[in-house]
Amino acid sequence: MRSIKRQAHVTLWIIGLALCGPALFAAEPTPVAVPAQTTALPPQLHDLDTYIEGVRKQFDVPGIAVAIVKDGQVVLERGYGVRALGNPAPVTADTLFAIASNTKAFTAASLSILADEGKLDLDDRVVQHLPWFQMSDPYVTREMRVRDLLAHRSGLGLGAGDLLYWPGTDYSTEEVARRLKDVPLTGSFRGQYAYDNILYGVAQLVIEQASGQSYADFLRTRILAPLGMHDTRFNADALKPGDNVATGYAKADFTDLQPAPRMSWGNVSGAGGLYSSAHDMGAWMRMQLAGGTYTDAAGQPQRLFSEKRQDAMWSVITPMPISTPSVPELLPAKPNFLGYGEGWQLSDYRGQKLVWHTGGWPGMVSRVTMVPQHELGVVVLTSAEVSGAFHAITLRVLDAYLDAPKTDWTAAYAAALAKAQGKSDDDWQKHLAARDAGSKPSLPLAKYAGSYRDPWYGDVAITHEGGKLVMRFTRTPELVGTLSHWQHDSFIARWHQRWLNADAFVNFDLDHDGKVREVRMEAVSPLTDFSFDFHDLRLTRVEQAAANP
Repeated sequence: MRSIKRQAHVTLWIIGLALCGPALFAAEPTPVAVPAQTTALPPQLHDLDTYIEGVRKQFDVPGIAVAIVKDGQVVLERGYGVRALGNPAPVTADTLFAIASNTKAFTAASLSILADEGKLDLDDRVVQHLPWFQMSDPYVTREMRVRDLLAHRSGLGLGAGDLLYWPGTDYSTEEVARRLKDVPLTGSFRGQYAYDNILYGVAQLVIEQASGQSYADFLRTRILAPLGMHDTRFNADALKPGDNVATGYAKADFTDLQPAPRMSWGNVSGAGGLYSSAHDMGAWMRMQLAGGTYTDAAGQPQRLFSEKRQDAMWSVITPMPISTPSVPELLPAKPNFLGYGEGWQLSDYRGQKLVWHTGGWPGMVSRVTMVPQHELGVVVLTSAEVSGAFHAITLRVLDAYLDAPKTDWTAAYAAALAKAQGKSDDDWQKHLAARDAGSKPSLPLAKYAGSYRDPWYGDVAITHEGGKLVMRFTRTPELVGTLSHWQHDSFIARWHQRWLNADAFVNFDLDHDGKVREVRMEAVSPLTDFSFDFHDLRLTRVEQAAANP
């Protein structure tokens, strides 16, 4: 998922996809916002409105929504900026954003509800609920437990199989899950952390099997309605006419801000489909910080899931590596421990345990963070693909409540973004230096055309049109691009949808008779989201008349 979807697991100091650029908001009207409840906020946050406007402009974010929960109360919920550039309609606390991988905690909570009811156990084998379930290794198939679906320790590589649903394939959730048998394992089972989305789709199917409901209905009746999250939508398909929803923005070719399509995560929605608002996410955080309890519409206390289940969700299952921040300004954000539980990341910040997650989708990234010991929660929803914005706001809020020194997190994350871009530019220069620009393809272009098949993805078509090669991922309408010759038998797929920021090298391997034996792919830029797992594809030519797998 693009962290997001596009940025599913951005750590406190890792930088997202978008780049810094000139502020784009001078011509936009500044919406009149409801005054912040400064009397309930610590002194460091009395200038929060000004700070967030500075973040918004620094990182070119059209709209941001924030909610802060403290001691069981929502002390701030508001919007900043506009829902869409060129339209004065302001972002409010009720504006909907794609929360992407923050959906994972809802999937984990759903399994916990069913576990409390005795309809499943997190230690159950997955095949007890889905007898057809199959990984590429029989031992992993047999031993995979429901808990393993949530903990990113399956042996799959980072983002493995994401192309089965991203961006916007026509496979069903079950079809995606059934294709797992052909997705290769690159690590040992339960041996290391590697973030995936695809197993949350399997978890979604387990929920449906155990509950007898669609996952959308289960979420609506068992979580969203009880908590009063009436504006939250299952995915973009569930958005209604007149919904107060933000437009997301991506930087095409990592430079030019443009609207991203409002795509629906029609399959594997349990990994990242939800749209929600700062207001609704405030209710979600209040319940979490109250140990799984909430007050219903009649004012009566209720419990969503047990304390035992929350303890499990908030306990580390899979340790995660801790890297050194890319710039010294981010050293105070480096944790002493970091791990993944059930749908949540766990770490520490300034000596306090954090329970948190990020999410990324075309044009939108978000972060939910809770400090249980302080009964503190903050959610930041944004309408641009740049994680520096939500990190800078989150850490500013945490610092205020933890009595930490006031830090210019905006400058820190801007410096890290600039460094990431510089490293990407250096990487491209190395490619250019190694290129044999005078080389020619070994074959006439028409000889590269054909139907190619990967065991887990399916068919990819390469056609010869108007003197050019065009690549189409047959189950993914957005992945259509022109192949530009790079050198020898290597090309670059330049996708027609430039917001994807995922151009890829396409390398043709020829046999001794000059026929294409295999096609391999690899993202051109290190800034490309990991969900574009082109490197896992093993494309071999098939006859045009062959039946689809």
